[in-house]
Amino acid sequence: MIAMSRSLSLIAYAPALARDDSRPLTIVHEMERTFPGLHLGWMISEEGQRIPLPDRDAFIARERKDGGFPLLRNGDDTFRVTVTGWERPAGSSPGGHAQFEVHADLPLDASGIAAAADVLEAVAEGARAFWGRMDPDGIAVTVSEQFRHPGEDPHVPPKGLPSLKLPWELPAPETPHHLGWLNYWSAAAARAIGFPDPARDAELLSRARRTATGGWVVRLTDAPLDLDNPAHLDALKRAYERFPEIGGRAAP
Repeated sequence: MIAMSRSLSLIAYAPALARDDSRPLTIVHEMERTFPGLHLGWMISEEGQRIPLPDRDAFIARERKDGGFPLLRNGDDTFRVTVTGWERPAGSSPGGHAQFEVHADLPLDASGIAAAADVLEAVAEGARAFWGRMDPDGIAVTVSEQFRHPGEDPHVPPKGLPSLKLPWELPAPETPHHLGWLNYWSAAAARAIGFPDPARDAELLSRARRTATGGWVVRLTDAPLDLDNPAHLDALKRAYERFPEIGGRAAP
């Protein structure tokens, strides 16, 4: 799977943007700080052409699109990095409150893998996110098949993974929708799922680190998650068993 994937895909979920919110600019600056040599100085035209932004920071501060900010990218077509954000409507968000949803892509190569945890932490903390994750891009298909939609009875997700409630069925924005290879859990999200428990989470803590705001970045497997690798699949299943709150599977 990893050889076929082209990118590492990041998503972070945060409170909706307010007027004159500085978080989009903070996110871009933090991505560049944590990814050596990265400069997100281009936008994409409606025709799909790359356009340089002479005053990128003013562009970000000025432009608001769909409750977020337009897609930005670097200037190297062989080493593509992008970031954008938009508003997730209240009707499709936990607790009935709109959210700011940040998306970024890194190359799935040695440099992207090395920077992945730092970039996830920087973007999530810059966005003041509730939670976030980073996965090889092919994982999203399997995750989408884990969500149980009305009328699906029985619901049998792939690879023996658990069924998950739809995001808008979850009780609070701090509850992660699902697990990823790299997981960012804010302090509130960590409390919501009961992490860490030193007696139960020794393995996860060996691949976890605390953030400046009291959140956590937790890596499920050393290499990017590959669901065709039995050891990786077992690690993912163990994490779902450990945290039934994720995806709304805990008993009421």
